[in-house]
Amino acid sequence: MKAVQVVGYHRPLELTEVPAPEVAGPHDVVVKIGGAGVCRTDLHILEGQWAEKSQVALPYTIGHENAGWVAAVGSAVTNVAEGDTVIVHPLITCGLCRACRSGDDVHCEASAFPGIDTAGGYAEYLRTSARSVVKLDPSLQPADVAALADAGLTAYHAAAKASRRLGPRDTCVVIGAGGLGHIGIQVLQALTPARLVVLDRNPDALKLALSIGADDGVVADGSHVDEVLSLTGGAGAEVVLDFVGEGGSTAEGLRMTRRAGDYHVVGYGENVDVPTIDLVSSEVNVIGNLVGSYNDLQDLMALAARGLVTLHTTRYALDDFQSAIDDLDAGRVRGRAILVP
Repeated sequence: MKAVQVVGYHRPLELTEVPAPEVAGPHDVVVKIGGAGVCRTDLHILEGQWAEKSQVALPYTIGHENAGWVAAVGSAVTNVAEGDTVIVHPLITCGLCRACRSGDDVHCEASAFPGIDTAGGYAEYLRTSARSVVKLDPSLQPADVAALADAGLTAYHAAAKASRRLGPRDTCVVIGAGGLGHIGIQVLQALTPARLVVLDRNPDALKLALSIGADDGVVADGSHVDEVLSLTGGAGAEVVLDFVGEGGSTAEGLRMTRRAGDYHVVGYGENVDVPTIDLVSSEVNVIGNLVGSYNDLQDLMALAARGLVTLHTTRYALDDFQSAIDDLDAGRVRGRAILVP
């Protein structure tokens, strides 16, 4: 089968022929890929940022946002059958450790991460497990929802956590209305009555944000922190969700967080640098967010099936993977780029 592989760090990806995955265990599920999301993490992988953490052997197939059709199942699989349309949770989990049994399977003690530390979905087929596949509502197609498997799931996880403390008198600031942010805005709109203020450097991204539920859009032009403080009576927001995490957004995000507020870090790339005396005196909470659990993905797909979360996508043929990578890196993608074999 065709597969796009990392052959070396700081080198371009390569399209090659590799053996198609087969069922090897009783709980295996082989998925024919109908859409694979192109994620900024894939750029970080090529830059070598994940090399030490993943310890993956090169070459390997990249791609961790996947959806498609079940092509084959192991002897013990009962939740899906050949031909079913599915989205794939990004982790293959054990189901037996304390985290898995608590429903917190994203912190599984024995997980594999296709596209990060094992073969991913920039290919025609992917092998995963029965614990990782969510059957899709008939109204949803793989290429339309593939990026919800990670970008959407990460945005949902953070937005759902944030929504637990947000009421109708509160303000939530969203930094970044791109691939993750535009999903997070829709999730917040569905889960909370709070006022949503969205920041982005790109006016077109703000237009999209306003069209999908944001109450206010602020251009990040250097005066945006003061504008947000003005919108919140000088106090700052109860919750700030930072989908950027670099380029100075962390310091700005903390400046926009009110006393006893929550600053959620979702995007990454720089350090959070704050004096401990400021944390103590203001009681600001700095909260990290990883990808969501299998249950989170089920909840997200329920919102998608009801039309409350829609993924804005640009499609590319698998053979045209380099254009997708280049467009993402140059900031030319509104929403998410999707590879379709």
